[in-house]
Amino acid sequence: MATAILKRTTMMKSMIESLRSYASVSVGTDLTVAAPNVALQKARSWDEGVSSKFSTTPLNDIFKGKKVVIFGLPGAYTGVCSMQHVPSYKNNIDKFKAKGIDSVICVAVNDPYVMNGWAEKLQAKEAIEFYGDFDGSFHKSLDLTIDLSAALLGPRSHRWSAYVVDGNVKVLNVEEAPSDFKVSGGDVILGQI
Repeated sequence: MATAILKRTTMMKSMIESLRSYASVSVGTDLTVAAPNVALQKARSWDEGVSSKFSTTPLNDIFKGKKVVIFGLPGAYTGVCSMQHVPSYKNNIDKFKAKGIDSVICVAVNDPYVMNGWAEKLQAKEAIEFYGDFDGSFHKSLDLTIDLSAALLGPRSHRWSAYVVDGNVKVLNVEEAPSDFKVSGGDVILGQI
């Protein structure tokens, strides 16, 4: 009996790992397929949330038929995110537009109201679209989550960037550690487009 249970447990673990590797984002992944039924929440004030009946934005609306640069980060108001990551995109917005990029998007595991306040504080709302992934479902679907409980943040996003055309990932950069800022900045991805 114990052998049968152990065999079943091993088999289930193997199935879960194979599903997980299938869902991991990589170059060639269609984000709308990898994260089905996932929607993000555009940064907005509470009043805007109420008046929109707390609407969400399906991934198809964000990616299909568009050239998008998207970057994810551990959290609004955090050090590297505020002082380096977002500014690297904001300061290069004209260069992205010159390369035909339809939108530059910042996404984090935060609610859309926090993302809105942070975008306003950084004076980046005119250049970058900010989205909240309030429950982490987008990042979980792509295997881009990291547990930052040691920093009192809980489950969050890795620091990453991607160039996406019509939903398909053409370039993907993921930092080794959330405090790293080596491969996911605006200057790096500009050179990869």
